[in-house]
Amino acid sequence: MSLVPPTFQDVLRARSVIQKHLDPTPLLNPASISERLGFNTYLKCESLQPIGAFKIRGGIYLMSRLSDSERKAGVVSASTGNHGQSIAYAARMFGVPAAIFAPEGANEFKVASMRRLGAEVVLTGKDFDEARAAAEERANLTGARFVHSANEPDLIAGVGTYALEIIESAPDIETVIVPVGAGSGVCGTATVMKAINPDIKVIGVQSAGTPAVYQSWKEQRLVSLESGTTFADGLAARVAFELPLKIIHELVDDIQLVTEEEMCQAIIDLVEGAHLVAEGAGAAAMAAATKLAPQLQGQNVAVIVSGGNITLDTFRWAFSHGTHGATA
Repeated sequence: MSLVPPTFQDVLRARSVIQKHLDPTPLLNPASISERLGFNTYLKCESLQPIGAFKIRGGIYLMSRLSDSERKAGVVSASTGNHGQSIAYAARMFGVPAAIFAPEGANEFKVASMRRLGAEVVLTGKDFDEARAAAEERANLTGARFVHSANEPDLIAGVGTYALEIIESAPDIETVIVPVGAGSGVCGTATVMKAINPDIKVIGVQSAGTPAVYQSWKEQRLVSLESGTTFADGLAARVAFELPLKIIHELVDDIQLVTEEEMCQAIIDLVEGAHLVAEGAGAAAMAAATKLAPQLQGQNVAVIVSGGNITLDTFRWAFSHGTHGATA
């Protein structure tokens, strides 16, 4: 596993592969949201990908780069859902056996999707980090290629291709706000934006309930949390990883924390203002954009709607727990 950060050229190489398989996602500029927030808001709709999340880009590019022997041996990975879907989708595309380890109680829609895409899904552990340990053990026993959810330069290069689409559609972007789980999205975004214009600000967003990357960034060291919870399963990692943190230290300008209630309200705001359905992680950047609105007045701001895989029960719960009149 390489811990060398991908370059801008690597993202361009990734696009040459990914554009054969995926169409660019829309970049919406809803007037109602821009008017309410006081800045020109662009929503990058990665929630409209075939698996409902941006991760598909990284999965396709990484799978395209495997050797023949790695493809024959198969891949093993761990995920709360969206990364797992991306690996399952790409593995089916390239004819690679795939096993995905997910925590018990994982999003049922994401688990069903991974199975539908042909992956073996193993539910184990109370959270992502316990599932990851089990996946690594399987890979060590079987010789399969373990695909880390963050310490993979090809994953980061692949997901960075959405940042190319943003800058090509809206070249005057001044700030980009990106949700941070393991960190591939914010790292791919920063790799592109800083190469094109170092003055573009890249802001990451974590859940206040699982702030491992935020604390690692603040303390300049890898932090592992003993506990932490969030309904935003795409942000639910208690451990920070080497490669993303290296890139974040070098290229990311800020990391903000948002509460459960703020993400719930952002889910509501995206439905009302842009007719978009987002999961908790997918709405995190919108939550931060609302929080930072006084500092962003008059700017051109890209907000990454990273995923839309939300269950109906969670959707109902979010609508009753927004910051504007929360019930609990």
